[in-house]
Amino acid sequence: MSDRREMAAAVVGLAVGGGLALSTGGQTWLTATVARPEPLPPVTEQLTGSELAPLVPAGGLVLLAAAVALVAVRGAGRVLVGLLAAVAGGVLGWSGLRTLVAGGDAAAASVLGSGTPGSTGTTVLSAAWPVLALVAGLLAVAAGLLTVLRGHTWPDMGRRYERAAAAAPARRQTDEDRALDAWRALDRGEDPTEGPAERR
Repeated sequence: MSDRREMAAAVVGLAVGGGLALSTGGQTWLTATVARPEPLPPVTEQLTGSELAPLVPAGGLVLLAAAVALVAVRGAGRVLVGLLAAVAGGVLGWSGLRTLVAGGDAAAASVLGSGTPGSTGTTVLSAAWPVLALVAGLLAVAAGLLTVLRGHTWPDMGRRYERAAAAAPARRQTDEDRALDAWRALDRGEDPTEGPAERR
């Protein structure tokens, strides 16, 4: 894989990971239902990913910022961005995995504990969203580690354009350019046949 393709893969990986994290953070991960004694109706509460795992949307924002910064920085800055992205991906994946393993027990307990005496509760975990958060975290870790290991070989976008501007040779003045300069001099009220010393 060429350096440019590696860099593009890392940028896309971070952007996709960040987008997945932000998307899953706004979805309903856990639905808790408290069945209360008659005649009280049951109470249902839905908890989103950002409520169960606040680090998921925060990690998504960090990954999106890292995707943009990866193109802008060079050298040691690029390595730092890769490290930050890998850490954010690890936190993101851990948040999804913890929710899958624990099933949102702590959050569910707080909801169910708020019921009246004699009430019973059930919880339903939508496992697809924590799994997507875990996938987003793994993707970000891979992109971050790729940046740390290979980022120093990737092209610097800023230098490329600076070199292109510096390498552009000065264009020779044509007869048409000289004629345009003469007309501009006449517009300014100057005599184009006079030299700079004569104009003074």
